Amino acid sequence: MKDEKLRKSWKQDAEGVKHDILMVAMAEFAENGLAGARIDEIAAKTKTSKRMIYYYFGDKDGLYLAALESAYARVRAGESDLDIDHMKAEEAMEALVRFIFDHHRSNPDLIRMVMNENVNHANYLKKSEFIRDLNLTSMRRLQRVLSMGQQEGVFRQEIDPVFLHWQIQAQCFYNVANRPSFSTKFGPELFTDEGQKQMVDNIVESTLRFLRA
Repeated sequence: MKDEKLRKSWKQDAEGVKHDILMVAMAEFAENGLAGARIDEIAAKTKTSKRMIYYYFGDKDGLYLAALESAYARVRAGESDLDIDHMKAEEAMEALVRFIFDHHRSNPDLIRMVMNENVNHANYLKKSEFIRDLNLTSMRRLQRVLSMGQQEGVFRQEIDPVFLHWQIQAQCFYNVANRPSFSTKFGPELFTDEGQKQMVDNIVESTLRFLRA
């Protein structure tokens, strides 16, 4: 009777069930990597079964790729909500940098999944056109803000948008990816709320100083 009720709830809320699975899977893959994560463990932490996970996602690889895509989609969804078209260029660039910093800080599971992808030579990122399209959209948004600043005369003309994207991402990513080792070596002060506020202020300032004409 219990299994029958569960199956009925799956059918009534398939999207909710898939979302629940993906949230748990993200945490498991972030913590243990693709090789170490176990479908049994993911099923035990959701209101579903191992069989239903395979029904929705095919196999463990399919679930991993779906979790990776979902993690990236959450970043880009929040970024697209920024109303940069009604801002001056410097204000828009600051908003983008602060969003990236805050989102990375709030979503360490994504950072750990990307770290795992780098260890595995981005094997699954290469398979996903969805993630490539998301990243192209993000790059075009950055290029639009850069072009706004160049047209306003406040940003230098010779800036490479890909390099700029790398520069911003590198600082925001390192803040999360290297927190355990950095705080062990130099203390936890940079990772307090006050330390993080100073950190993002410095990243915004260094980015704008680099860009200014």
